[in-house]
Amino acid sequence: MRSILLFFLCAAAAMGAGDPWTKVRDLKSGTEIRVFKKGSATPVLGKIDELSDDNLVIVLKNEQVAIPRDQIDRIDARPPGGRVAKESKTTVSEPDATPRPQQRTTPGESTSSNVTIHGKPDFETIYRRATGAPKK
Repeated sequence: MRSILLFFLCAAAAMGAGDPWTKVRDLKSGTEIRVFKKGSATPVLGKIDELSDDNLVIVLKNEQVAIPRDQIDRIDARPPGGRVAKESKTTVSEPDATPRPQQRTTPGESTSSNVTIHGKPDFETIYRRATGAPKK
């Protein structure tokens, strides 16, 4: 019984690991990607729009471009993350306990805000065409 379970676990892992295109499928629409095509020295930069088993459709400025899967050598994606980090901090202080004539003893409150702008995160390789892959 244990060997059967082990067999199925290994088979499931092998099926998921066998297709590197699954990482590309997991990308959300609008993710910034860099596509390296066969025979081209410069990558194509755009945002992912649609994906099928045969084509990757990306948005370049205001146009859609379909790139056949067999023409793609590598795909890099920029991980999601905001460039702007906002922080607000409110501090409440207790009133002075010493009684003084003609003075209110109300708590004090101060608020500060901070905005930090970070650079974009680096691209990470999520797909690389296997060498010696069979042609379709």
